[in-house]
Amino acid sequence: MKKFLFVLTALIITSMVLAACGTPATPTEAPVEPAAPEATEAPAPTEEAPVDANALPRNETLYFNGQQWGPVVCWNPYSQNCNNALGVVQQDNARVVMFETPYLYNMLDGKVYPLLADGPYTWNDAGTEITFKIKPAAKWSDGTPVTAEDVAYTWATNAKYETGAGTGAKDFIETIEAVDPQTVVVKAKLGEDGKPVNPLEVSHYLSSNYVIQKAWTQTLEERTGGDATALKADVAEDVVYSGPYHKFFADDTKVVFVRDDNYWGQDASMWGKLPAPKYLAHAMFKDNAAGTTALQAGEVDVSQQFNSNVQDLWLKDGLPISTYLPEAPYGIGASLPTAFYNLNSPGLDNVAVRKAIAIAVDYPTIIANAMTNQSATFDQVPRSLMNPTDGEQAMYDKAAVADLQWAGNDIEGAKKLLDDAGIVDTDGDGWREVDGKNLSYIATCPNGWSDWQAAIEIVAAAGKEIGIDITTNYPEWSVYQTVVTKSDTPLPEGYDNFMMWSDGAGPTQPWSRIRHLLSSEYVGMTSNWNGNWGQYSNPAVDELIKAIPGMTDPAEIKAAYTELVKIYLTDVPSFTLMYRPQSFHTVNESVWTNFPHQGDGTNPPVPPLDMTDGWAIAGLYNLELVNP
Repeated sequence: MKKFLFVLTALIITSMVLAACGTPATPTEAPVEPAAPEATEAPAPTEEAPVDANALPRNETLYFNGQQWGPVVCWNPYSQNCNNALGVVQQDNARVVMFETPYLYNMLDGKVYPLLADGPYTWNDAGTEITFKIKPAAKWSDGTPVTAEDVAYTWATNAKYETGAGTGAKDFIETIEAVDPQTVVVKAKLGEDGKPVNPLEVSHYLSSNYVIQKAWTQTLEERTGGDATALKADVAEDVVYSGPYHKFFADDTKVVFVRDDNYWGQDASMWGKLPAPKYLAHAMFKDNAAGTTALQAGEVDVSQQFNSNVQDLWLKDGLPISTYLPEAPYGIGASLPTAFYNLNSPGLDNVAVRKAIAIAVDYPTIIANAMTNQSATFDQVPRSLMNPTDGEQAMYDKAAVADLQWAGNDIEGAKKLLDDAGIVDTDGDGWREVDGKNLSYIATCPNGWSDWQAAIEIVAAAGKEIGIDITTNYPEWSVYQTVVTKSDTPLPEGYDNFMMWSDGAGPTQPWSRIRHLLSSEYVGMTSNWNGNWGQYSNPAVDELIKAIPGMTDPAEIKAAYTELVKIYLTDVPSFTLMYRPQSFHTVNESVWTNFPHQGDGTNPPVPPLDMTDGWAIAGLYNLELVNP
């Protein structure tokens, strides 16, 4: 078994997490060209012959689990509802298997590296415009060049049809223009003072959103008649792409991508070679348990799911399985899985009820049992709006909010809070009432997500301890995501308390995470994949979120973040249940080896994001076969 031969030290962790949470890279921090990952050559192409999607060549296929939890809906990069986990995900570390961004963000060093872009981007002296160029080698899958006009037309389309990328950036970007075939100018939206409304978001757009071919986009517009709903709902089987893989097969059991051996990235100006696996395949397992069984059997190479007691796979079972870190917490804690309240549910409009439930929850049990210690505790890292990394923890005044923080399992404190608010059991049936009605709620999360389900069960148990009847419900992800991400109507029955994720490490954090957790701008969106799914609204919060990107004084920034933490812990519109790795990144080295792990010597370092997100895709070029 290939295991890590190094010692995990606190110094290494500290330096790594500080890098992960650094400020966005300045133009001078991005290298002119990314260093090609050290790797062996990809397996030589074999004679073309029909390949059965159910019997892919094992030595040419990299198998995943934990990302695709239902059938792919579409291949449309303008859609937010494709449920295409390997193909269409635009985020801080955008998934660039099929579609590509100008730059790739690296959570380990906080820098961006050129992909479609040719060298670093630059701000003008006034700080109102970004300029960058497109690599001459960059090509679309139909062989035509990627141009600045493609970048500009992508933005215009996002803005016109109010796609997720458009609505997410229209308040910060005025326009994106093609100066010539290779040169792009991104003009920031300016405030009354003539300064950019949000320079963080302007640069963030370049590493989080795809460039889509203008000619194909125009074809899409023509066949959908310029209708925004139809354009975003189009299945897009004919989509033109620039990335290294494209659709090979998809049904309700699996999805398979196949390498494009004409991929432009093998040019010396980028990777200099093709990625090692010819196929990327993802079976749709019914739950985490089934996924773990497949991982143990060597049927999965890269696991982005929670594997309970993951260390037992190598310590007890002796399997060639490993994680990015060799010891707990085994991954880089960066995101905050959160229980959101439906603030329109009777009784949950009362902060005493919300806080009582939150302080009663037994978080140590969630972390020890649900997370099997793959998370820091709330005693180790007191709750706020920040992730556990040192960089973010330094961005608020801990002493100023200490009396508002809680570590959990405070049953007596929760009972007193409810009693003092007059929320008591008047009829002796064991359940407290508000306005004569029992406090009765349903806590919900997706079926098969075992760590989330275990956490939700503990939330329900806490309710019963304090006289609040909380039961659980586990709909399928395909149903769950449709309900939760529709923010233009009240949440339906059964979604009183429900789990969703928060942002991990990224170039705009922790500002972006706070915005996504609390900003009222997402209330009323028909398709809301951003956050604030409980539909919280507070003008004071909105003002602080708006102001922070324009602040330059560190003391002022810290004071603003501290005030936001105070409000969050006072109003309790949602509450973090655990600290979670940016991605679970567990690998089986039965077939493939040379996966990213801490101290592997890659430069720039390849982050543990399953070799699909941002700079992590560099890992696909490092892979080697165990038995060539």
